Amino acid sequence: MTIDDLPGELILWVLIVSELAVFMAGVSVMVILGLMDPEGFAQAQGQLDGRMATLNTVVLVTSGLFAARAERAGFAGQEATARRGLFLAALGGVIFLIVKGGEYTQDIRAGIGIDSHPFFTFYYLLSGFHAAHVIAGVVVLLLVARRARPDAVQAGAMFWHMVDLVWVLILPAIWLIW
Repeated sequence: MTIDDLPGELILWVLIVSELAVFMAGVSVMVILGLMDPEGFAQAQGQLDGRMATLNTVVLVTSGLFAARAERAGFAGQEATARRGLFLAALGGVIFLIVKGGEYTQDIRAGIGIDSHPFFTFYYLLSGFHAAHVIAGVVVLLLVARRARPDAVQAGAMFWHMVDLVWVLILPAIWLIW
């Protein structure tokens, strides 16, 4: 496989790889700190509600499916179907943000702040930075849905899949491994 064989534009791949590198750097530092304080990280993690993370995982993966179907429909010339898939993917992003907002509210009410423990510093930084990408992704999906041109649908779906992938990468570091 060569660069010419990759779907989409090269600049989009540069963006995606750059974003993944930033998230992986944050996850790596979090894991290193957690290895130095496994008991503290486990205790901090135990204060989070994993059910909300599970729900958000289902929501994002489902919205990714809608984005993939939109991309397929776009290349098949089915503009209305592509548009509907993009709207449903964006709706998934909005639902994710509502659930995440509820989770943050619950955490803050429980006294969990960004400076409560290094675990929570990374919890808020990584999940908050991801939420910012979800917002950007929702905007991109809605903008692309206006015309639903195949190349634009593909680019929007690729960005959305990166947002999904980032969630799958940060999920274990925050909710599973401690």
